[in-house]
Amino acid sequence: MALQRFTRFVISYTLVGIVVAIAVVWLAPELLERQRPVVRVDESPRTEPDALRPPNQPFTYADAVEAAAPSVVNIYTATRTPDPRNAFLEAPALDDLFGGLAPTEHPDLDTSLGSGVLISDAGHLLTNHHVIRGAARIQVMLADGRTAPASLVGTDPESDLAVLQVEGDDLPHITLAHSAGSRVGDVVFAIGNPFGVGQTVTQGIVSAVGRSELGLTTFENFIQTDAAINPGNSGGALVNARGEVIGINTAIFSQSGGSMGIGFAIPADLARAVFTDIIENGRVIRGWIGLQVIPQQDAPGVRVAGILPGGPADNAGLKAGDTIQSVDGQPIRTVRDLLNRITERRPETRIVLRGAREGEARDWPVRVAERPTDLGGDAPQQPPAR
Repeated sequence: MALQRFTRFVISYTLVGIVVAIAVVWLAPELLERQRPVVRVDESPRTEPDALRPPNQPFTYADAVEAAAPSVVNIYTATRTPDPRNAFLEAPALDDLFGGLAPTEHPDLDTSLGSGVLISDAGHLLTNHHVIRGAARIQVMLADGRTAPASLVGTDPESDLAVLQVEGDDLPHITLAHSAGSRVGDVVFAIGNPFGVGQTVTQGIVSAVGRSELGLTTFENFIQTDAAINPGNSGGALVNARGEVIGINTAIFSQSGGSMGIGFAIPADLARAVFTDIIENGRVIRGWIGLQVIPQQDAPGVRVAGILPGGPADNAGLKAGDTIQSVDGQPIRTVRDLLNRITERRPETRIVLRGAREGEARDWPVRVAERPTDLGGDAPQQPPAR
């Protein structure tokens, strides 16, 4: 009897175990699976590229570059010079550009490379004066590979700008932006032809605005950037994140000749004014009164160092030693302040200089004349920064 009871006990509990196992498999199979590690990965949603960009902060600036790059050209110049032949002249590309002028046939032909920006549908382009200075021939290569000769429309050495024109069909061009809105920290791109390798884009930010007293040009109001600018970039475009040209690249500060993260661009506002004057008048028209001034350390304003006999300042009665503190009520603190105040006036307009002579307050009404084109600048010459 005992054996039978034990057998029934084992069989009953075995049946209960089987029933429980079947119930677990049927109702909760996950309890029998091996626990797997869980790895969480944040994935971007599958949306269009524009939807991935936070407002005003794109992940790519390709659209901006694509908008501006076709309007930036390579400039090749040929100049007669007694200096040793430039090594770039050996390049077959330049031989093609200048119609097969072999170095052995023209040992005095020097060449240089630069960049430019097409800004009108008539084929006008802006570049630096120093890029085309003394050039006997100027050839332009567009971003699409087309080449064309360029003619010089006008030049302004005092701002280091020049206007060229090329002929062609469906020429790209870009509008100059208002550079006054540029801020330190804005993302910018330098587009040009560094070292003649072809069109190149470098990225940086606006490092400073209103840079002057560098001794590069007479009229200085540079945008400073850390975007790499190298030889050959001169005359190219400084572009903002919207693909607008805010400046014309013009110079670098370098001890080695290469980029050190300090480049300068002529602001688009100044470039537009120079371009408009050259197109409308054939030259840049600025005001001038015929005096030289120097800084004054111990009092506000500037001191007159010299007067051109028979000039507007001389006719108004100014003398060496006088101090000038304002122009039409606008305070004058530096030599450049006075230069800018006078040159922005049109010829034949009248201004009032207020200052002092031997401690006595004086006013001098002056009729502004046109600034001669052969002046090196009213401000004392500064050592070049490049």
